Amino acid sequence: MNIIKASSNSVTEAVGAALARDLKSKGIKRAFVALSGDLGAGKTVFTTGFASVMSPGSRVKSPTYTIVNEYLKGEVPVYHFDFYRISDPDELFGIGFDDYLDSGICIGEWCENIGDCVPEDAILIEILKDSDTTRIIKTSYDFYTEDENVDIGI
Repeated sequence: MNIIKASSNSVTEAVGAALARDLKSKGIKRAFVALSGDLGAGKTVFTTGFASVMSPGSRVKSPTYTIVNEYLKGEVPVYHFDFYRISDPDELFGIGFDDYLDSGICIGEWCENIGDCVPEDAILIEILKDSDTTRIIKTSYDFYTEDENVDIGI
């Protein structure tokens, strides 16, 4: 598990962008990024940074009521899920969840709500509130370098 301390929303956003740059540089066109953390931890902020690289110019908004937003301005589609209101896996498959998994990069908020539906090879990102402004970002995927840490203010 890798741990990053983000001192502000802009750093949390930059960490999301760093992950996207890494995936893009490796030519990865299918992935699932599983975000977890308390309300207001920064999951949508992280996704904003991610989408700024993968789908430049897309307006990121939490898909709380729509369940999924599509960002299609890049080479690879990005599907942004909010699983907060999902209470049954059947709801996922009713919206074509498995089709999204096969057709682009999925980034999901509140992945702890979908349990076994999170793909086994998912990139796990947990965002914890350390203080009002500081976040601890834990990740199962090593996507940043020491040089990049300087660039994103860590």
